[in-house]
Amino acid sequence: MPGISTEPLRSKASASQDRVAVAARYERVRARSLELAAPLSAEDQCIQSMPDASPTKWHLAHTSWFFEAMLLLPMQPGYRAFDPAFARLFNSYYESIGPRHPRPQRGLLTRPGLPRVHAYRAHVDEAMLAFIATAPQDCWRTAAPLIELGLQHEQQHQELIATDILHALSCNPLLPAWLPAGPPALRLAAPPAPLRWLAHAGGVVEIGHAGAGFAFDNETPRHRVLLQPFELGDRLVSCGEYLDFIEDGGYSRAALWLSDGWASVQALGWRAPAYWLAPDDPRASGDAWQVFGPAGVQRLDRAAPVSQLSFYEAAAYAEWAGARLPTEFEWEAMGEAPGVSQMTGHVWQWTRSSYDPYPGFRPLEGAASEYNGKFMVGQLVLRGSSAFTPDGHARRTYRNFFPPAARWQFSGLRLARSVAA
Repeated sequence: MPGISTEPLRSKASASQDRVAVAARYERVRARSLELAAPLSAEDQCIQSMPDASPTKWHLAHTSWFFEAMLLLPMQPGYRAFDPAFARLFNSYYESIGPRHPRPQRGLLTRPGLPRVHAYRAHVDEAMLAFIATAPQDCWRTAAPLIELGLQHEQQHQELIATDILHALSCNPLLPAWLPAGPPALRLAAPPAPLRWLAHAGGVVEIGHAGAGFAFDNETPRHRVLLQPFELGDRLVSCGEYLDFIEDGGYSRAALWLSDGWASVQALGWRAPAYWLAPDDPRASGDAWQVFGPAGVQRLDRAAPVSQLSFYEAAAYAEWAGARLPTEFEWEAMGEAPGVSQMTGHVWQWTRSSYDPYPGFRPLEGAASEYNGKFMVGQLVLRGSSAFTPDGHARRTYRNFFPPAARWQFSGLRLARSVAA
């Protein structure tokens, strides 16, 4: 199965140890989803604030459906679905598995209630742990990489739980806090040092995943790319730097913007990143810029990486700064360069690369073939990870992707510029 390690288990002893480790990891990941949702009320977990977001309750059910549909129903003899109706309610986009409830209407699913979704998770967890312990060895060789795919999939949805509920709460006039302490990676103790440019001589570089660890199929196959000489900013663009762009009329100067981006500015009334509150905003207090985030409304931290940007805003800022956005290949080539910082753990970083298949790309087999490949059009790649990306989920080759107008994600930017050869 491309992109997933499927090396045969070496012995019965190692097989037993692997199963114990998989079961422990399964329980940790599944528990984390419930921990993220715990501060939210049942009403919070049912709301859908826009078609691109999903209710927390739906995320909790869908990630359970994934294990049920991909593993338990096809591989565990005698397994009975918790509720056959859930196949339609919680299938996301898998045409090969069956019909689906429309994505924009997920917020209408007041039933099943949250307790029943929790019961569904418990039912699936009990069956999965039994399956991990007892699946015949020939079945296990096929199932193990799919289990890891399911866990990586759940970790993706954990970050979506955070971004989707933040958008929903931003629509509430009370602007309530969700996590009072907030994520530490979005707070910095001191202003960032002046931006430094790190040089790359260009040439042929190897791009993409290689090795025995997990990777999604869109990170493969590893291949060679020719880079021209370039420089990459050693850190992310800060809120203070982005505020300078705003105060210099960045949102009123059409020449800085791509045509579609300028149309979005005009049609949607963008004047700052999502969740920023200008001093004259009636929801703000005081005479300074503020930002709504997981901890509620806070004074703008000029040192923190700017977040909740669309690709269009990131590209306009880069134009204003006399620079550009890096390609995803430039970003990956500099991922471990001396002096580079904030590559992961703060905000996802827009690149100037469209989300296309790598040369020789082949999707996963079976129903999982629909996981990534069919979305490879009309999207831009983001690299890195955010403060809400689960531990162990980030990698240098990871390819996140969203449409260019999306800005409810924890997305920011890093600058690049070309250098004469």
